[in-house]
Amino acid sequence: MTTQPLTPTPDAALDAAFEALKTYNWGASRKLVQPIQDAVTTSSGNADARKALEARLTAVLKTDASRDAKDVACRHLRTIGTAASIPTLAGLLGDPKLSHMARFALERIDDPAAGATLRSALSKASGAIRAGIIGSLGARGDSAAVPAMIAALGESDARVVAAAATALGSIAAPQAAGALAAAAKKGPAAAKIAVIDGALRAAEQLAEAGKKAEAGVIQKALSGDDMPEHVRNAAGLKA
Repeated sequence: MTTQPLTPTPDAALDAAFEALKTYNWGASRKLVQPIQDAVTTSSGNADARKALEARLTAVLKTDASRDAKDVACRHLRTIGTAASIPTLAGLLGDPKLSHMARFALERIDDPAAGATLRSALSKASGAIRAGIIGSLGARGDSAAVPAMIAALGESDARVVAAAATALGSIAAPQAAGALAAAAKKGPAAAKIAVIDGALRAAEQLAEAGKKAEAGVIQKALSGDDMPEHVRNAAGLKA
C-alpha cells in the first residue's frame, strides 16, 4: 500500500511562505509566496485574520529581508494595511530603494494618519522622493497638502513641479488656480507639459464644480499667444 504525502495545512503553508519571503527575489517562483496572497484574499471580512497578517507583513519590513521581499509585503499592506502599519511604512519613505512601495501602500490606507505621515515626510524630502510623495498625496486627494503643493510649483526641480501640477490638477482646489496659471507660463521648461496638463485638468474640474471664476483664471493663462494652438483649444478658447 502506497502512502500518499500529507498536504501541508494552510497554517503550515503560510509559515513556509513567510520563511521563503525572507530571501525572496522576483526571479524565484511565485509559488513560494503564493500562500501569503491566498491568505490575504481569504481573510476578507475576517478582522482578526487580517490583523495577524498585517503584523507579520509589517514585521518583514523591520528585518534585513531582501528588497523584493519588502516589495511583496508593501503590496499586500496596500490591501490590508491599517493605522497599525503606518509607522513602519513611514520609516521607509526616505529610502530611495523602498520609498516608492511604502508610498504605494500608504496611498490606499484609509486612515487620516497615512496622509499626515506623507505630509510630514514631504517637508524633509527632495528630488525624486519629494516628487513621489507629492504624487501619492495627489492620489489620496489630500486637500490638506494643497498649500505645500502650491509652494512646490515655484521650485527649481522640474520633477517636483510636474508632480505638484499633476496632483493639484487631480485635487482641483480653487486656491490653486492662480498658482497653476502662473506655473503654466513661467515654470521650468522640462515640466511644461505636465504643468499644462495639470492646469487643464484643474480648470475642467473647477468648471464642472461651478467654480467658474477660478477655472477662468487658468483658461485665461492658457489662451495667450505664447501657448500652442492645441492648448488654447483645450482651454475652451479659440486661437
